[in-house]
Amino acid sequence: MIERRPLLDFFAHLILLIGVVVIAFPVFLAFIASTQSAEQIASSNPLSLMPGNHLLETYRLALFGGKTHGGATIAAGWPMMSISLIMALVIALGKIAISLLSAFAIVYFRFPFMSVVFWMIFITLMLPVEVRIGPTYEVISNLGMLNTYAGLTVPLIASATATFLFRQFFLTVPEELAEAARIDGAGPIRFFFDVLLPLSKTSIAALFVIQFIYGWNQYLWPLMVTTTEDMYPIVLGIKRAIFGEVYVEWNVVMATAILAMLPPALVVILMQKWFVKGLVDTEK
Repeated sequence: MIERRPLLDFFAHLILLIGVVVIAFPVFLAFIASTQSAEQIASSNPLSLMPGNHLLETYRLALFGGKTHGGATIAAGWPMMSISLIMALVIALGKIAISLLSAFAIVYFRFPFMSVVFWMIFITLMLPVEVRIGPTYEVISNLGMLNTYAGLTVPLIASATATFLFRQFFLTVPEELAEAARIDGAGPIRFFFDVLLPLSKTSIAALFVIQFIYGWNQYLWPLMVTTTEDMYPIVLGIKRAIFGEVYVEWNVVMATAILAMLPPALVVILMQKWFVKGLVDTEK
């Protein structure tokens, strides 16, 4: 029997509420700034917390581009968001596919130096993109993949973390299932698709959410491999809007930031149940 302590519950909820306010306040401030004009933001000190009347105009500029009242040219945001979406989907799905196959091979196949291969994959955790960015850039450049979707995504697809997580999950699958599949005449590929994939749904969902956000928020690698602005993802577009103009249109920058938050937030909200269940199942 669980004892209810109203005072303890009150303080627990109070702490959670304070945490929500601290996290949500910057987002609220960005939204408020996106509804005001650049002149209102520049002249108000401190910034007014009341919404302005420039909501539709600002978000139209952030999405479709155009000229502001001050004469500044705003680049359209939706092409950059589409590039970020393609990057996030390719990276997330690519990581999951490669990690599933590599973990399947490590757990269910016997070959020479199997443990060495696994530890070689695991050691790459100590070599993130930031560490090997120079050699990786040289390889992509020599292959002629600069300023392409392949150059943006292929170097980020392999994932030792996802391979390790799927390996640990496959080790928990009862050996009797594999034995039953062999008795029924199912080969390795059929066993993989008919048995392991359905059992891995929650883990796949959890990894998809994490890797989608990882791919969407990429900044350093796209900064290296993109040479023209038409291949910029949305994060680079926000950076260019801040540092590329003498006079920053902060209302448009904030509107672009709010729009950039929506796809990852939508993925988390829609897959929240699967995400939490996947993490719990992985822990088990």
